[in-house]
Amino acid sequence: MDIATILGVVGSFVLVVLAIGPSGLGAFINVPSLIIVVGGTMGATMINYPLKEILGIVGVAMKTVFAKEASAKDTIAKFMDFAQKARREGILSLEGDIKELEDEFMKKGIQLAIDGLEPNAIREIMETEINYTMNRHKLGADLFTTIGTFAPALGMVGTLIGLVQMLQSMEDPSSIGPAMAVALLTTFYGAILANIICMPVAGKLKMRSSQEMEVRELVVEGVLSLSSGENPRIVEQKLACFLPPKQRELAED
Repeated sequence: MDIATILGVVGSFVLVVLAIGPSGLGAFINVPSLIIVVGGTMGATMINYPLKEILGIVGVAMKTVFAKEASAKDTIAKFMDFAQKARREGILSLEGDIKELEDEFMKKGIQLAIDGLEPNAIREIMETEINYTMNRHKLGADLFTTIGTFAPALGMVGTLIGLVQMLQSMEDPSSIGPAMAVALLTTFYGAILANIICMPVAGKLKMRSSQEMEVRELVVEGVLSLSSGENPRIVEQKLACFLPPKQRELAED
């Protein structure tokens, strides 16, 4: 679980509520404004994306909290074990070990090496899967970026609606307040939806995708090393290039 995401969202809303303070939350709740921003934003997003992608939005958002972060260091350690065993007993001896792997991408790559495919063929298959995975991840991040773009725009639409209503009822002072509330709160809701939820979620999804792709590139190199029967020490040095300098030093110690 990613505690930073939870703390960020909760902390941001708490600070906003504290800033509202003496006014009370009641003054910042306006149903017409919510309908304009939330309803309008989702409607515009549905025009932009297929319904299937919209329905999966909650699952995509949950990846920012519950997705298991891939560890390059742990992955290298596994490849070191595999390389040493393959060196002693041959690559076919890994067939039983890969059944226990949780990483389906690594399992598939090592199975291709066990099956005797040429390194170029293995690289092509695995990099094709990496590219399609990146496209899927990009779609999820782009979905939240789109919502974050539409929300402030719909907030401005609500502001214009509120101002028009206010100007039409200048003769009735009692109606100016509700119209002004719609005008201001729609902008407020749009800014909150975009800058506390959607844009940060999109950024976290992009970061997680980048980290996962780095580990997958590491897996490709590890599988190719196993397929070529390289010395475990060479495998270690090659894969250590994927680690930051400080982590390389710790790994060597």
